[in-house]
Amino acid sequence: MNSEKKIELQTLGAATIPSPLHLSKTTGDRLYKFIEENDRVLADVSLQSFNACMQNNEQPACFEKAGPREKLFFDPKNTTVAIVTCGGLCPGINNVIRSLVMALHYFYGVKRIIGIPYGYEGLNPELGHGFRELTPDKVKDIHEFGGTVLGSSRGAQSVEKMVNTLATHNIDILFAIGGDGTLKGVNAIGEEIEKRNLKIAAVGIPKTIDNDIDLIDKSFGFETAFDVATPIIRDAHNEATGAYNGVSIVKLMGRDSGFIAASAAIAMPVVNFVLVPEMDFRLEGENKFLEALKNRLELKHHAVIVVAEGAGQHLFETGDKVVDASGNVKHKDIGLLLKERIKAYFDDTSLKTTIKYIDPSYIIRSAPANANDSLFCNRLAYHAVHGAMAGKTKFVVGRLNNRFVYLPISKVVNKRKKINLGGEFWFAALQSTGQPFSML
Repeated sequence: MNSEKKIELQTLGAATIPSPLHLSKTTGDRLYKFIEENDRVLADVSLQSFNACMQNNEQPACFEKAGPREKLFFDPKNTTVAIVTCGGLCPGINNVIRSLVMALHYFYGVKRIIGIPYGYEGLNPELGHGFRELTPDKVKDIHEFGGTVLGSSRGAQSVEKMVNTLATHNIDILFAIGGDGTLKGVNAIGEEIEKRNLKIAAVGIPKTIDNDIDLIDKSFGFETAFDVATPIIRDAHNEATGAYNGVSIVKLMGRDSGFIAASAAIAMPVVNFVLVPEMDFRLEGENKFLEALKNRLELKHHAVIVVAEGAGQHLFETGDKVVDASGNVKHKDIGLLLKERIKAYFDDTSLKTTIKYIDPSYIIRSAPANANDSLFCNRLAYHAVHGAMAGKTKFVVGRLNNRFVYLPISKVVNKRKKINLGGEFWFAALQSTGQPFSML
C-alpha cells in the first residue's frame, strides 16, 4: 500500500541501553515478548474502514502498541522521575501513583522518584510547596484511599518556570496525571523542553471522571463513578416510591459529556429519565419533558430523573460565561432548575408532587477506585513507565479497541469525546429508561 497513516510518537533519541527486564525475544516460547516498534493497533477495526483503505490503496490509521521495549533511552540507575497530579479529584489517582513508583523501582531499578505537590503549582518554586520523596514503602497502602496523596490544583503556571524546575533538579521524566487541561499543559512543557534541546520525557496519563478524552476507550475513575452512583440512585428510587407522585432528581458529573449519567441509568434500571449535555430537550409543550413526566406519574405515581451537570444549560437565561481556574465553563445548577420548574408545573395542576434533589458529586469523585478501575490504573501506569523509559515523549497511554496504545497528546486534546446520540450506547440508555426518544 502506498499511503501510510502511522501515527508516530516523538522520541528523545536512539534507545541503546539494554532493558533490565528479562523478557522473550522469540515467538512460541510461551513467554511475554518485548514490543517491537512496528507493532501497531488499528484505530478503526470496522470492515467498512478496512474495505475503504483497500480500495484507496492506503494503510489504515494505527497507533503504537504500548509495552516494554528491549532497548531503553534512559539508564535506570541514573534516572530521576517526577510525578504530578492536577485538576479535580477522581477515583484511582493514588492507584496510578503507587503503580508508577512500584514499576519504576522494581522493574527498572529507578531509585529517585519525586512527588510534585499540588499540581503544576509544585513546579513553580515561588509558591514554596517543595518536593516529596516517593518510595515503595511510602506508597504501598495509598491505593486504599480516594483523592491524591500529592494534592492537586487547577490553573496554569509559567511553562518556562516549570521547565526550569525540571532542569534544575535534573529530572529526566515527568508523569502528569490529569484531564484535558493537564494534558495540554504537559504537551506545552514537552514543547519547551524540545525548544531548549533538553532530554526530558513529558508523559500524560489521562484522568477524567467524565470519560471525555477523545480516541481512547475509557479513562480511569469513570467506572468507579457510576458504580458509586448506582446505590445512590437506588436510594433515590426508594425516596420517590415512598411518596405518592414522588420525584427524585439525582445530579451526576458530566460537564460536556453524559457518560456517567447514562451508564448509571443503565446499570441501575430504576431511572425513568436521563438528561445529558449532548441532547437538546424542551420542558413545556406537547411531547416535551414535563408532559412526559406527567404521563409517568399518572401511570406509576413515582419517577427518578438522572441529570448530568452540563445538561439543559440552554434553559437558563444567557449571560456572561464564568470559568474556573482551568478554563472550564462553570455551569448553572440544572438540578435546582428542574426541581423549581417541575414544582411550578405541577402546582398548576391537580397532580401534586413531592420532589427530592440529590447531588452526590463530591462524594463520588473522592471515592477510592473499585476493583476494575484498580486493575485499569495499574496497567496504565505500567505501560506509561515502559514508554517513558524507552525515551518516548509528549504521549499519553490509553486503551483503544481493548488494546493499550501510545498516542501523541496533540491527537487526544483536539476535542472532547461525547455520546453519539445515534449510537447503540445511547439507544441502550433510552431502552432502559423508557423515556421518549426525543423531547424537542
